[in-house]
Amino acid sequence: MTRRHDELNASRRRLPMVKVDAEYVFEGPGGKVTLAQLFGDKRQLVVQHVMFGPDWDQPCPGCSAALDELSPGVLGHVASRETAFALISRAPYEKIAAKAKERGWTAAPWYSSYGSDFNYDYQVSLDAERGQSDYNYRPEPGLLGGDRSAEMPGYSCFLREGDEVFHTYSAFARGSELMGGVYGILDVTPKGRNEPPGGNLTAWVRRHDEYAENPGDSCCHG
Repeated sequence: MTRRHDELNASRRRLPMVKVDAEYVFEGPGGKVTLAQLFGDKRQLVVQHVMFGPDWDQPCPGCSAALDELSPGVLGHVASRETAFALISRAPYEKIAAKAKERGWTAAPWYSSYGSDFNYDYQVSLDAERGQSDYNYRPEPGLLGGDRSAEMPGYSCFLREGDEVFHTYSAFARGSELMGGVYGILDVTPKGRNEPPGGNLTAWVRRHDEYAENPGDSCCHG
């Protein structure tokens, strides 16, 4: 089973990338930022699409549980593999900031895509008036349930090559269940675990506060 999982991850990394030409702008803790700026100094970016609509009082229970599980330790290990992680919702940033503070969801930066097409383009916001009813790579008009719009969960991965950004993969519905933990996040990125040939976790992982101090190989002792 683990070998088949490795084969699946390798096949995913061979999928064609799609250049992102749209100029998306988000609002976050530091003000307005572009998609490229979400990378920081990393080459890869994983976005968690959090179900939190503009007229909602709080995110959905499932997304809330996922946010509870995020930790600085996990994201520190992910960052060591050239990978940034961000949360994006369609709710206005004022709502996002208030809810993050209230619930202690501060491990990852959380941005608002309100007013942009980002959620619609990546098929996590459905809208009857826009004619957008695709989700999980197929038409799903029934998910609207008679409402005008709906929010859905997922993860999207991006790669930066110079000044260009590429969309490499998105996981939706049950495909997002495997995204917990360091390997779960890294496995859906274009560079994968980025380990040396024959290596494993011990080839690169360190205590979360030692990455900048000791960039050499890790070990299991001490």
